[in-house]
Amino acid sequence: MANTIFHTLSEFFARYGYWVVFFGVMLENAGLPIPGETVLLFAGFLAFHGKLELLPTILIAIAGATIGDSLGYLLGRYGGTPLANRLFRRLPLMAKRYDEAHGLLLKYGPWAVFAARFIAGLRVFAGVLAGVLLMPYPRFLAFNFSGAVCWALTIGTVGFLFGGNWERLVSLFDHLNEVTWVVVGVGVVALVLFRVFRGKRLR
Repeated sequence: MANTIFHTLSEFFARYGYWVVFFGVMLENAGLPIPGETVLLFAGFLAFHGKLELLPTILIAIAGATIGDSLGYLLGRYGGTPLANRLFRRLPLMAKRYDEAHGLLLKYGPWAVFAARFIAGLRVFAGVLAGVLLMPYPRFLAFNFSGAVCWALTIGTVGFLFGGNWERLVSLFDHLNEVTWVVVGVGVVALVLFRVFRGKRLR
């Protein structure tokens, strides 16, 4: 499976470059079951090998995630529950994940939008559900964007750091759970902010 993903993504990146990151991430966050996280992980891997630049990759992923979730929000806001049901309740497994995501957003509100970045089953539904539940857009955007920053920094950096071995990188993702990724994401962002502010203070 790891080799299949490797060859498939290699062909896409060879043809379309950074656009693969943007559309892969954006479409997943808009509500389509596309492996945006794997796309970004592979982009970080390619950055390690000099095929892409890491910073533009992360910035493009942030933009794609923010725009995609916002499109999902608009879809849920103006299409409402009937449209969401038509989109996500046709398959039993997808309907189950949708119900789980619905419960998390009801319980945790905008914090679920933030954490959704690191949870594959929730990431697809978060924007749509926030719109269905009529979450105020400014609040949604704040948590949406901050979550996108944490997620893109984390996944892109992990892909880069483990760029020497693609199979090891895939194995790492298979063994770490969602809570671990949230903690890692917050830790990466905290480290980046610490270095930025420390650098300013030393000037």
